[in-house]
Amino acid sequence: MLSSHHQHRYVQLRWLLVISSILLIAGLFLPMLTITQFIVIRNDFSVISGITELWKAGQYILFIVIACFSVVVPLTKIALLFKLLQNDNRPHPIKMKLLRLIHDYGRWAMLDVMVVAMLIVTVKMGAIASIQIHPGLYVFGVAVLLIMLTTQSTVKLLENQQPHPSR
Repeated sequence: MLSSHHQHRYVQLRWLLVISSILLIAGLFLPMLTITQFIVIRNDFSVISGITELWKAGQYILFIVIACFSVVVPLTKIALLFKLLQNDNRPHPIKMKLLRLIHDYGRWAMLDVMVVAMLIVTVKMGAIASIQIHPGLYVFGVAVLLIMLTTQSTVKLLENQQPHPSR
């Protein structure tokens, strides 16, 4: 049985994960930036519309990389965290290893891919376009940071519940 402190912490982390999930979904669909070319042509892009445009343009490798790290990895991370936080039982060692792996290697994936994608767009446009940032970028960024915080907090909480080997 968990202490009331641990039970309270589970509840806090679940709520943080719910908020993160809502922000992530919103951040995927809200416009992140507008590219204006020659003062006349305007294109609004969200993560989802940008990924779709990559597919339509035949940029399949970039499509896969950005879709995986900006959509699939965070959604997988959220699903795993919900699974680990759904009950108060001590997690199986395999789940702990997977959680640590996702935490260690996945923490930068979403941010790095978005920065690289924005740099690619900026370089391709050069001096013929201007880029305006929209709230979707900030919503997505906050979601990424909250997911990272939730993952880190979950790892600490679950590690504190692991039995310590006697010395």
